[in-house]
Amino acid sequence: MISNFPRAAVAATGDDSGIGRASVARRRRAVMLVVCMCAVGRCGMAPTPAPARATESLVSRVDAAIDRALTEKRIVGAVVLVARDGRVVYHRAAGLADRETARPMREDAVFRLASMTKPIVSAAALVLVEQGKLGLDDPVTRWLPDFRPRLDDGREPTIAVRQLLTHTAGLSYGFLETQNGPYHRARVSDGLDQPGRSATDNLRRIASVSLAYPPGSAWRYSVATDVLGEVVARAGGKPLPEVVATLVTGPLGMNDTAFTVRDASRLAVPYADGAAGPVRMGETQLVPFGSGEGFRYSPGRVFDPASFPSGGAGMVGTASDFLVFLEALRTGGGAVLKPDTTRSMTTSQTGTLTGVADGPGWGFGFGMAVLTDPATARSPHSVGTFKWGGAYGHNWFVDPVRRLTVVILTNTAVEGMSGRFPTEVRDALYSGQP
Repeated sequence: MISNFPRAAVAATGDDSGIGRASVARRRRAVMLVVCMCAVGRCGMAPTPAPARATESLVSRVDAAIDRALTEKRIVGAVVLVARDGRVVYHRAAGLADRETARPMREDAVFRLASMTKPIVSAAALVLVEQGKLGLDDPVTRWLPDFRPRLDDGREPTIAVRQLLTHTAGLSYGFLETQNGPYHRARVSDGLDQPGRSATDNLRRIASVSLAYPPGSAWRYSVATDVLGEVVARAGGKPLPEVVATLVTGPLGMNDTAFTVRDASRLAVPYADGAAGPVRMGETQLVPFGSGEGFRYSPGRVFDPASFPSGGAGMVGTASDFLVFLEALRTGGGAVLKPDTTRSMTTSQTGTLTGVADGPGWGFGFGMAVLTDPATARSPHSVGTFKWGGAYGHNWFVDPVRRLTVVILTNTAVEGMSGRFPTEVRDALYSGQP
């Protein structure tokens, strides 16, 4: 059972503060301690620990990737967890959670999760589907009667719940647009900014902008999961944070994952990419990204009770909590979802649509990208790998064929999400693997 995953052991085996960390030999012993705890049944999984030599090689390769990113000042701090077949074979807290006060990163550090919120809220929606309280083909207007965005020609198409889950609803994101784009003109919040904005107000602003395309005809990353969050709240009969806690984080024991910060002393300070190294984020921060204006951050938003709980970007949590969630998905749903539902969630639902997720070779399931063609994608991952990230500097993936689950949390945006760092960690893990 995933609820027996040895999270306490993961948190207790030691942190380090970057280049001047504990010896590699001591950390190797710590990793093997966790592996052996699982081997004797402490985590409720099959007793087949990873070979010591393979584990030591993996530790050295991933250490080198982390050390390089710290030395080159691409990231300020990170927590990286790697599980193989349900066993933690690598764990490390590196660098600093607060550079200005020299506070070391800890394995139980709390991070602003940004878009890592999406699969959690998507899972809550699917639990409601299993319970018969919500339908994938329900029109969104069943739950949000006033949410009626139109196409450029004035037509009002039907948007289905499944189109919110797969980002095929015709919506967009402000960070993808230029400075004078329609979402900016309407002052739509991406869920990272504009503290104090209510859900009702943001939904009204989203609906005031013309849809980018007819629902179901294309894929575009968007505020769809924020809209989904309000659907989940209505269908669940409670505010979104309560529904998510009842249906997902509570059953999995994800005690540090929520829409509010329960222990501010463990919250990692966010940093933004800078020409001479990461800069500490201010009250508002613009970070260029892609061809649009880029991400607008308001780190203090998480402390503002008047800010709507963003289903797409509003949660905080720890690496160990998120590993528990991913392991539940990898093993068929755990205490949250049925195996068939989990299989649908982690299978591409976008068919032949182009321009999906990470480009050719990738599709999109319910809340995450799914690899459909590794050769086309030029990816070392196996077919069926599902993954995503978070704009505050995070990346994660699950390779079900190799039974590999990886969580990479940093406090540096956007290097930790889509810079060299997550790619280098990935390549270190796949180096020399069959």
